[in-house]
Amino acid sequence: MSIDRSFYRSVCMLVLPMALQNLINVAVHSADVVMLGKLGETALSASSLAGQVQFIMTLFFFGLTSGAAVLTAQYWGKGDLPTIEKIIGIALRFSLVMSFAFMAAVLLFPAQVMRIFTPEPDVIQEGIKYLRIVCLAYPLMGFTMIYLNIMRSVERVVVSTMVYLCSLVANVILNALLIFGLCGFPRLGIQGAAIATLIARALELVIVVFYDRRMNRVVNFHFSSLWARDRLLFRDFLHFSIPVTLNELMWGLGTSMNAVVIGHLGSAAVAANSVAQVARQLATVIAFGIANATAILIGKAIGENSYDKAQLYAKRLTRLTLITGTLGALIILCVRPFLMETMNLSELACGYLSVMMFVMSYFVIAQSFNTTMVVGVFRAGGDTRFGLFLDVSTMWGCSILLGAVCAFFLHWSVPAVYIVLLSDEIIKIPLTALRYKSKKWLRNVTR
Repeated sequence: MSIDRSFYRSVCMLVLPMALQNLINVAVHSADVVMLGKLGETALSASSLAGQVQFIMTLFFFGLTSGAAVLTAQYWGKGDLPTIEKIIGIALRFSLVMSFAFMAAVLLFPAQVMRIFTPEPDVIQEGIKYLRIVCLAYPLMGFTMIYLNIMRSVERVVVSTMVYLCSLVANVILNALLIFGLCGFPRLGIQGAAIATLIARALELVIVVFYDRRMNRVVNFHFSSLWARDRLLFRDFLHFSIPVTLNELMWGLGTSMNAVVIGHLGSAAVAANSVAQVARQLATVIAFGIANATAILIGKAIGENSYDKAQLYAKRLTRLTLITGTLGALIILCVRPFLMETMNLSELACGYLSVMMFVMSYFVIAQSFNTTMVVGVFRAGGDTRFGLFLDVSTMWGCSILLGAVCAFFLHWSVPAVYIVLLSDEIIKIPLTALRYKSKKWLRNVTR
């Protein structure tokens, strides 16, 4: 009984702050959607599609930190703190280069970037206004995301929650002031939303630097670690990070490709999908928190060479994520009528939204299970290549390919195309279940 109580206490201590952080991130995005939705479908669609650039960039960051977490969680279980600090430096080296590259691409070619996602001139022009400002925040995110995500893997999860909570408050207040011109501020519309995001990201960086210098007594960032040379550790980092980064990139590009297909079906479909995606994010905050906690707890157990404990944790956390995924589906069905009434959408967009919300209700159950398996259980033991195979085969080989055919060649209706585009998580379930039973993921990768 004491073991059970200790386990679930550890789960709560990890999941609740991470779930709250996920909820905060959704709230930030929701604030943009709700406020820009008041301006009309053009502004809403433009910000949503322009946000795909940041989404793809953050996939690189998440891939780097997920690959790093394979090592840091196990070295944390081993108690090797100097090695963890070297891993932070290696991950930041990659993330900063990547963030500046994305910023340069957006500053130089904003129109070309927007045309990837939509052919509508009005949406492109609004998206350019948004991108030229918000891209300045990319390097700031490149530092804070890597640092905070690695802090998660050493069980320091509260700091990221506090950072993003402060960011949320600043973002919402500045959105209201700058989008609508309240309290004497200029009415800037979509540009106001971009400025609010930039300021909020700068605030995040300030808080992270203060925490690292004044409050963190466990693992710290040192500028010298950016240039640290450790050939074996660097090779291990690449071995685990490259498959995870490619996995996240293929998954993210697949999600963006879904947005491209939907973007060519009209602004009504784009606006409806923007709202449906917010509902999905809201419904999966706890499930994604469980997935991240799974990676930490199982990785630490494997680092301690406690393989039986790792298997027991995997079984319990899988059961828990199915419960939370089902609760998420119920949340989507409950908020469906509220969203349809409050959003300033056309009658056509409301019709699309009605179907999309129903599709999301079963989609989140499958996504919760698959995410805990791939991001949590498999990666904790260094099994980083299976997720890449899974997404390439099910997304690109099935749902995206068939969705594009249904949209552009068979000319199916928007709801029918949407169902096909979101079929990949259902296809993944038997594949992830078989991989879990094989126990090929159960490995200690520390040196």
